[in-house]
Amino acid sequence: MLTLADAIEALTNTRPPLETVITEAVIDSRQVIPASLFVAIPGEHVDGHDFVADAFRRGASFALIQHDIPGSFRTVRLVQDQPLDLKTDLDVPLCLLVENTLAALQQIAHFWRRKLDLRVIGITGSVGKSTTKEVVAEVLEQRYRTLKSPGNMNNEIGLPLTILRLGHGYERAVLEMGFYVPGEIAFLCKIALPEIGVVTNIGTVHAERAGSQEDIFRGKSELIQALPSNGVAVLNLDDPWVCKMAELTHASVFFYGLDPAADLWADKVEGLGLEGIRFRLHYQQEILQVQVPMIGQHSVHTALRAAAVGLADGLTWQEILDGLRQGHAQLRLTAVRTERGALLLDDTYNASPESMLAALNLLAELGGHKVAVLGDMLELGQYEKQGHEMVGVRAAEVADTLVTVGRRGHIIATAARRAGLRSRRITEFENHDEAIAHLRKSLTKEDVVLVKGSHGIRMDRIVTALEASE
Repeated sequence: MLTLADAIEALTNTRPPLETVITEAVIDSRQVIPASLFVAIPGEHVDGHDFVADAFRRGASFALIQHDIPGSFRTVRLVQDQPLDLKTDLDVPLCLLVENTLAALQQIAHFWRRKLDLRVIGITGSVGKSTTKEVVAEVLEQRYRTLKSPGNMNNEIGLPLTILRLGHGYERAVLEMGFYVPGEIAFLCKIALPEIGVVTNIGTVHAERAGSQEDIFRGKSELIQALPSNGVAVLNLDDPWVCKMAELTHASVFFYGLDPAADLWADKVEGLGLEGIRFRLHYQQEILQVQVPMIGQHSVHTALRAAAVGLADGLTWQEILDGLRQGHAQLRLTAVRTERGALLLDDTYNASPESMLAALNLLAELGGHKVAVLGDMLELGQYEKQGHEMVGVRAAEVADTLVTVGRRGHIIATAARRAGLRSRRITEFENHDEAIAHLRKSLTKEDVVLVKGSHGIRMDRIVTALEASE
């Protein structure tokens, strides 16, 4: 495990004779466990330095700080190439003073990664990277001790924290990599040193911050460009943007998709509703019949990515299929019943045009009276009108009833109306409360209800209210 000596060596290039173990590195004092390293990062709204005392009360042994703080703590300034005198009793809380705590965290992670003998799998893309991470990890766990990024810790803070969780017993790490600005993924790759890189797709999610699809393409391709010549780039042949990345890497390229030209491809994809999907896998001269507990036909791409990583990493088909069938890694979508009997498909974690269309495709696979409750999609930038109109057209094809929430939901409703869904089947609301009141009165046990929208508009409140309704 990471020790205090490792952290100090990473920051000063000198190693004190202190092998005190650091159990966890955290930036939230509420997540402290005994012997943690608390990293005090100044934020836009909250300064981590205000919580150093709380971190020590909860059991942290050390804290990284970038300015002096009040309290009875021992503070040591770390200087490059300058050995430390740490003879004082380490039972006293120890603050390590650095120029920049975030940079120090990243530097420690960079140092620690290079001390570990393991293979890193990096995953990026506009939609599906979190679910892909989960399923890839389940496949690799059939043979290797594997760590995966917890939650959505996929940025310049979360990825270093994840790496510091690694110990010498781990053999694989599956790390999600997010992109908001040029150079971000390249920076993460310098820390993580991925050998296998997976790209799901190039969509319009976060276009408001990330820019055009061309900009998103360039940002996501930083993962593929960072791979070593003995690495493997796992690319989606069904996405023309992702296909182009094959020209940008020195690594071997492994294509997956529904196109028979791919190295690994699938056909005869059949949705089984909430029971999962069934399909045929093709690899070289092999054909395998597969059924996995992943909801929605679009999930075949998730299964293909995980199988491709397994093949690239030398796993047997038995290990790969066992991992795919685990069923622990599921889409963020969950199915619950209202007290009146309607089936709610809760997919309120987030939304983009791509994920919204996938969710509507799942709704199309299910029986019953189909109700689509759709809210605004945020951060689409120049694609805002186009993205909401695409969703409206598909909603008209799938849904018996459409309910929209929010200003941008009006675009969905208008497009659905133009695409042929009758106006009496469409209801528009400005806020959750109006939608909740309407749905409480109108839903019956015959209804299958998809609820989806960007996390920022809190469509989950509709699900919570309907679950509790009488």
